[in-house]
Amino acid sequence: MNNVILSVHQLNDYVRVLLARDPLLQMVKVRGEISNFKHHSSGHMYFSLKDEQDKIQCVLFKQRSSGIRFYPQNGMKVVISGTVSIYKREGQYQLYVEEMTMDGLGDLHLAFERLKKKLREEGLFDDTHKKPLPTLPKKVAVITSPTGAAIKDIIRVVHQRNPYVDILIIPVAVQGNDAANQIAKAIDYANTRKDIDLIITGRGGGSIEELWAFNEEVVARAIFNSRLPVVTAVGHETDYTIADFVADIRAATPSNAAELAVPEADVLQSNINILRKNLIDGINNYLQKKNYELSLLQDSYVFKTPYLFVAQHNQYLDQLFQKLNNAIMYGMKEKKEQLARLAASLQALSPLKVLSRGYVIATPYGQETPISSVNELSPAQNIILKLQDGQVSCTVNEITYQTMKKIDSIY
Repeated sequence: MNNVILSVHQLNDYVRVLLARDPLLQMVKVRGEISNFKHHSSGHMYFSLKDEQDKIQCVLFKQRSSGIRFYPQNGMKVVISGTVSIYKREGQYQLYVEEMTMDGLGDLHLAFERLKKKLREEGLFDDTHKKPLPTLPKKVAVITSPTGAAIKDIIRVVHQRNPYVDILIIPVAVQGNDAANQIAKAIDYANTRKDIDLIITGRGGGSIEELWAFNEEVVARAIFNSRLPVVTAVGHETDYTIADFVADIRAATPSNAAELAVPEADVLQSNINILRKNLIDGINNYLQKKNYELSLLQDSYVFKTPYLFVAQHNQYLDQLFQKLNNAIMYGMKEKKEQLARLAASLQALSPLKVLSRGYVIATPYGQETPISSVNELSPAQNIILKLQDGQVSCTVNEITYQTMKKIDSIY
């Protein structure tokens, strides 16, 4: 029997680790129906996913919700990809949503996901390819249906914000079999014009079938290859197309596209007035500062008594020279004293100093290494005794050890 007692925190943490270690639960796909849906003010979404028998709590965080192509609602049947873990504070396991699709969209949805995956892997969605919008566009090309509500909204908003911006309408079909080719050719044509600063393309809301022209590969590649910045505005805020991922800027609606593309003339004029005032104030402040500095210089004794200024610097130079001379003399004195101390130490260690006190240095005849023990000698051996003022050649006649043992000469 297990006698280990865990705290609630330890138990929940242990369960969380177990769930995290199960690879099936790290990216599991679950089909079910949404119920008890709540969209929190934080942007996070909380709901239950249920079938005929059971249900599980789900969380869709705000940062993940941007990838969802529709707005979840109660009763909607969906397929969710996510990770199963435990919310430790409540002690309940739940599904953290990574992706969510509507169940039963069929071939169009599959084609959308295949093309999205392909173009993403090729790098068409990368931020490094996104072009900035011009600050002051003079002419905007609008590629859309000439009879739809989108073109009316764009024209109205552009003229309201800046009546000096010209609009070139390039009419195309925005749904139907040939719509994608017309949109792509219109983008290519706009890029041949030297007077166009940016492109807006899009349409009003509709079903996935009605928006499909903007999910075609030919449109995506035309946008990617465009030298002009492209703003897309397809459908409503919750609608996303392949064109939106490739575009330099994705607008929530056609009106929003016009707002993003064209700055307000009144705001620009206000900014210009502020910049002009800041420039004038900056110049005046600079001139006032320089005039003040000039007046200080004019009153400076340097200009009134230049000789005194030079004389003071000469005096300072003399002081520096004297300090340098004193430093050199002090350094030399210190080095001489140090040399004397080293010479005295060397003299004390000199062998000649020892010899002057009556000692000798004995070496074997013909060698320079001093004899340090009687064990190095033998009877009748020739040795040299070095004294303070010369040396003596000797022959060993007798060796006496400290035990007073005597070895007679063989002679």
